[in-house]
Amino acid sequence: MTPTEPLLARGPAAPAAVRPPLPVKMVIAGGFGVGKTTAVGAISEIEPLTTEASITEVAAGVDDLTHTPRKTTTTVAMDFGCITIDPTLKLYLFGTPGQERFGFMWDDIVEGAVGGLVIVDTRRLDDCYAAVDYFEHKGIPFAVAVNAFDGRVEHALEDVRWALDVSEGVPVVVFDARERGSVRDALLVVLELALARTER
Repeated sequence: MTPTEPLLARGPAAPAAVRPPLPVKMVIAGGFGVGKTTAVGAISEIEPLTTEASITEVAAGVDDLTHTPRKTTTTVAMDFGCITIDPTLKLYLFGTPGQERFGFMWDDIVEGAVGGLVIVDTRRLDDCYAAVDYFEHKGIPFAVAVNAFDGRVEHALEDVRWALDVSEGVPVVVFDARERGSVRDALLVVLELALARTER
């Protein structure tokens, strides 16, 4: 018997075990009504978990509905969804509530996240300052995604960068929170940024 005969006698080799995709947590943040829940819903491969509550008369007196007059609900805890990027990687998406009065939840939501996508509405940039400051303070890589409401953006991206006072190392992109492919591309920008951070 030759050395290879015992191996041949065993029959074909068993297929290698398929590993599940690596789970990666990412946060989608921004001000009230900028499109966080919409973005999670557009990209998620599962039915997204949302914690939407009706906007009451009291809340309407606090939250500015000027640019979102048809908005009748708001996130009061978080949104959750997921998307498999490829066989090796799966993103778990956590959307934060936009109002400052729910800011106490952010530390729990963001814990363990590799990066964040801060969605902004250029008609009210001041609504996203808190999110930008949060990620900068925590040292978490993030990108700014300007939501193209009604298919247009009110200001040039460099003007947005200047107004938010973010460094050149923070990507600023335009996307449409309603379009799956557009949301995917914005998330990939954050993912590439986070991977580059780990390779330093």
